[in-house]
Amino acid sequence: MTAYLDSGSAEPLHPAARDTFLAALDQGYADPRRLHRPGRNARLLLDNARAVVAESLGVRPDEVTFTASGTEAVHRGLLGLHRARARVSDRIVHSAVEHSSVLHAAAWASGETVAAPVDHEGRVLVEDLVAAATGAAVVAVQSANHEVGTTQPVAEVAARLDGVPLFMDACASAGRLDLPTGWAAAAASAHKWGGPAGVGVLLVRKGVRWTSPFPRDERVDERASGFENVPAALAAAAALQAVVAEREETAARQAALVDRIRAAVVAIPDTDVVGDPVGRLPHLVTFSFLYVDGEALVHALDRRGLAVASGSACTASTLEPSHVLAAMGALTHGNVRLSLGRYASANEVERLLAVLPDAVAEIRADVRP
Repeated sequence: MTAYLDSGSAEPLHPAARDTFLAALDQGYADPRRLHRPGRNARLLLDNARAVVAESLGVRPDEVTFTASGTEAVHRGLLGLHRARARVSDRIVHSAVEHSSVLHAAAWASGETVAAPVDHEGRVLVEDLVAAATGAAVVAVQSANHEVGTTQPVAEVAARLDGVPLFMDACASAGRLDLPTGWAAAAASAHKWGGPAGVGVLLVRKGVRWTSPFPRDERVDERASGFENVPAALAAAAALQAVVAEREETAARQAALVDRIRAAVVAIPDTDVVGDPVGRLPHLVTFSFLYVDGEALVHALDRRGLAVASGSACTASTLEPSHVLAAMGALTHGNVRLSLGRYASANEVERLLAVLPDAVAEIRADVRP
């Protein structure tokens, strides 16, 4: 049986999400804008999903918008703040290790973009970012890095921006860690916490200036467009609620397993474990091997019944060199990202650690003269 060690890409559906989704299919099919009974039922389910997500994330229900994906939530959040300040500036400042969805949105905005540097653990250099943010339209800093797990000083940055709004990509951390404070808009993704794919969450703080960057639609929520997937939104909310309730125990168990992995892989020659060993996501670890092709290693481990990720976590289909690792000054090839799900076990970790040295040695033997 394959050990799934890639929950950073997608967490398996939480049982609470599955049960809720199936139950909601019979009640949440109608247009929640309509005034007839089926429409009112759908609206009640959608409002309930919004309230549950708000409580789980520590925000107001009217600050929650459901989108079609985490990527869409990122685009709407960042670009909405940018458009609202069009008369002030067109410059977007972001950390050099943001997810590709942030980078693509910033490039699409067609204004000036500035990538603020990070240290060798992937944490943004606050002084450099704050200096670059003077006169900017918006600043983007993720809550935690999707590729190496390092958490970012969001609250510290926000407190020093002097009126410039901060957008926070929380897709990697929502449900796993409390959200930092100080952001104006944020994004999350349900499939990262065990909800169904195709549900994103856009958070816009009450009173923040935000203008839709895309054509408007006559939906329940003016920040969204398109017909709401009510059953999926409710399932995402149920999964988030369950994950938050379980996270203290889950995070402690996952962190201990990650510590075991970090300590063991450094025994393999020419191996670099990246990211902050303490200030990090509890379930994720990345390491790089010199003289190893990352794609070859993924296939080698897959043949041994272990599913892991490699390449840049945001361009995994192309396995391009990681812009995150490059910004950190780390080895950009031969990297493996392990991310543990809620059911990951010590036995699965030991399986990985038992076969990893031989898999690395075999690949190195093929590439070295």
